[in-house]
Amino acid sequence: MDFGKKEKVLNYACQTYHLSRPNKVGAVMELIRQCQPSTIDEWEQWYFENAFTAGKRNLKVTPADLKELGERLFEKITTIVIPDWQEAFRSLTLKDCEDYIHNLTINRTFDGYLREKSVVNDGLVKIFPNVVFVESPAELDHSGDVDYMGYVGEKAFGIQVKPITARSNFGNYSPSERMKAIFTAHGFFFSHLSNQPKNSRCQRMPFWGESTQWFSSGK
Repeated sequence: MDFGKKEKVLNYACQTYHLSRPNKVGAVMELIRQCQPSTIDEWEQWYFENAFTAGKRNLKVTPADLKELGERLFEKITTIVIPDWQEAFRSLTLKDCEDYIHNLTINRTFDGYLREKSVVNDGLVKIFPNVVFVESPAELDHSGDVDYMGYVGEKAFGIQVKPITARSNFGNYSPSERMKAIFTAHGFFFSHLSNQPKNSRCQRMPFWGESTQWFSSGK
């Protein structure tokens, strides 16, 4: 399906109000890997036969549930998102744009710098003493969104540190896709391990509301 210009609004609202989280629609990537479908019809049938919401209740997901989530999405967009954005558009000034660019370039860069160093030096280094953490080179930082590299012998993994609000970006920006592209271009294996990999010794650390993503790579 092609939603055109509406895609950004739909994506933004869906992420902001958590309507596609595992506790609403199940762990879809885990499910589709279990299914290994050859066609979308096969996947759809298997999904509705096997999908359960994550969490304490584990409710079966039905077509009616997805329809209800769509209705909630429409309500959020029409009653909250559109009015808020219309007000923002009406009040936006040239000075707002000038101040935003300055704040983004100076203030937020400085805050991000302190945040990264705190997450790594005050947390990761102490929890994983056998891992050598190094600030990523400019090429990986700008092209692949890798803030730090972690080295264990000849193996390496990339770390990206972002505010928790980065999950609600307005559009389809995918840091993992950019990271995958740059790692693949350099001949490395890429695997997105998410916030807390299953069956691994990595730990998720709640540093002041940060969203820490783990990525592994290796020749």
